[in-house]
Amino acid sequence: MNKEKILVTAALPYANGPIHLGHLAGAYLPADIFVRYNRLKGSDILFVCGSDEHGVPITITADKEGVKPKDIIDRIHAINKDSFEKIGMSFDIYSRTSLPIHHETGKEFFLEFLKQGLLKEKKTLQFYDEKANMFLPDRYVEGTCPNCGNESARSDECETCGALYEPSALKNPISKISGNTPVLKETSHWFFPLGKFQERLEAYIKEMDEKFHWKENVLQYCRSWFKDGLQDRAVTRDLDWGIPVPLDDAKGKVLYVWFEAVLGYISAAKELSEKRGEPDLWKNYWQDPNTKYIAFIGKDNVVFHTIFFPAMLMAWNDGRDDKYVLPQNVPANEFYNFEGKKFSKSRNWGIDVIDFLKAFPADPLRYTLAANLPEMRDTDFHWKEFQARNNNELSAILGNFINRTFTFVFKNFDGKVPPQFTLEEIDNEMIVLLGSYPAKTSALFENYKIKDATLEIMNLARAANKYFNDAEPWKTIKTDKEKCSTTLNICLQTIFTLAELIEPIIPFSSQKIFSMLNARPVAWDDCGNQHLSTGHQLNNFEILFKKIEDEDLAPFLAKVEADEIVETKTEESKIEDGLISFDDFQKVQLKVVEVLTAEKVAKSEKLLKLKVSLGTEERQILAGIAKQYAPEEIVGKKIVIVANLKPAKLMGMESQGMVLAVEGEGKLHLLNVDPSIPNGTRAK
Repeated sequence: MNKEKILVTAALPYANGPIHLGHLAGAYLPADIFVRYNRLKGSDILFVCGSDEHGVPITITADKEGVKPKDIIDRIHAINKDSFEKIGMSFDIYSRTSLPIHHETGKEFFLEFLKQGLLKEKKTLQFYDEKANMFLPDRYVEGTCPNCGNESARSDECETCGALYEPSALKNPISKISGNTPVLKETSHWFFPLGKFQERLEAYIKEMDEKFHWKENVLQYCRSWFKDGLQDRAVTRDLDWGIPVPLDDAKGKVLYVWFEAVLGYISAAKELSEKRGEPDLWKNYWQDPNTKYIAFIGKDNVVFHTIFFPAMLMAWNDGRDDKYVLPQNVPANEFYNFEGKKFSKSRNWGIDVIDFLKAFPADPLRYTLAANLPEMRDTDFHWKEFQARNNNELSAILGNFINRTFTFVFKNFDGKVPPQFTLEEIDNEMIVLLGSYPAKTSALFENYKIKDATLEIMNLARAANKYFNDAEPWKTIKTDKEKCSTTLNICLQTIFTLAELIEPIIPFSSQKIFSMLNARPVAWDDCGNQHLSTGHQLNNFEILFKKIEDEDLAPFLAKVEADEIVETKTEESKIEDGLISFDDFQKVQLKVVEVLTAEKVAKSEKLLKLKVSLGTEERQILAGIAKQYAPEEIVGKKIVIVANLKPAKLMGMESQGMVLAVEGEGKLHLLNVDPSIPNGTRAK
């Protein structure tokens, strides 16, 4: 039987700063958990990642520090590589886009497209900073949008209204590098005809979604780009730092990062093949049509991995025998925030992985992130939640069950697996439950529902504790030693199953548990069966999860509080006459939902409990509209809610959003929405 062949890529982190917890939850931890699970399943997997090391931000950082770009990337690459190793990322290779093998790959694709006649050279007007003596990338020019008046629009696109325009149309342009007004200067670049591939891309995404069920957030990003129509896109830029354009008349030009960075997945596989002494090994994954290619990214990278990169691979594949596989799925996560706000280097808001690991072990962080991944919507890291997950779940549930079982076995059965005797109903129920878990968790991992899988595995640990309590071995050791022996045998078999099921999530702890069991993992589908034989000698046990005390968190909470005070004062100083900025308004996510059920809340005259659908998820909302609306009046209606409001407790129940209503003549009136508008559509 051939093993399933899987290629997994995780977005290349930009080598301009250390990775933080948001990066980890967005792409890398989900990818690693998926890979570890599939390795236990017996799949043939290649897992690649690496540093994205070109582009203007790195040159600017280097200029500020008075060093060369290579000094910056060498330092950041080493920090991130170390961070990934310490947090347990199981990459087959962590490469770099500054390596010669990557430069060769980028040039190879450029020249192939040039040979095909795909790339067209065009003269364009581009902003030039005379003081900095450089052409300015879009992100380094800011001005007023000619369409909506947004004062922080980029040189060719407004992120507020979505308008596209020529740089010459931007009003009041300012260079973000020097602060001077830039001039428009003629230059020439090579352009990739993205629009030529739109129909094929739409068909490809439709087919992949029908077969493999892409996430709705990913599909919505794609649809918005297709709706506007794909345009030609420059693949070169005027810069010294990057992959030189391999043409004699292109001095001072490099390949645009959007074009060459994604090729880092291919060059990384090539590098690994060379290191293993099998130069063509990479082709077994990248150019085998049976390969299942999964690209793990954060939502800010969706378009590059669902439109740009697939279009490049399609272009390469046209007329060639050495065809590349396209992503089968791109399970992008939403944003993972820090204490209610986005991670921000400039505001010193958040914490880097490397700094976190100086204070706490890797596995409690991995578990906390996995249990709250932003799979369908933005989620947050909170220090107190981290403490609670460690203390109340890892320590009090999983760790407690393992500790009490080992303590009892060493005290009463000489540290050896005791035999099973007559099985009672309680024992059979536990054995059946164990046997069901590999398939149950597989279904979740296979569909990228890692958060649900994490919670399910912890539920098994809860069930194990209940089994231990209900079987009462502390009593039966005195009254019925055979029954006690059976109980402890099943508890040890359960620990074995738990150790394997949870390995993708907390691998360091799993390794310790297997060491304590004096055993090794088995094939995933078999781990719910009983593998510890009677008389098997166990190793000494240890406390797996130490409790995190309040004093351990104190310095981190103090920093959060201090930063919040500074930010609040800064924001207050910006507010004039009660006005808010457009950016402030943009933070509020107003979304269309359909009311699925509605019922009155007991002991409340005002509240209705609503169950609403956002298309990709359902939520419970408590709305103070019971005096104006009977429950049956609003079932089936489309209304608008504030979707990113922090959950609140009302009458002992959680409300996961707020209904929008208009107040008039002392009454509340719901905002009615056209029934044809899809659930989850954002109001702007």
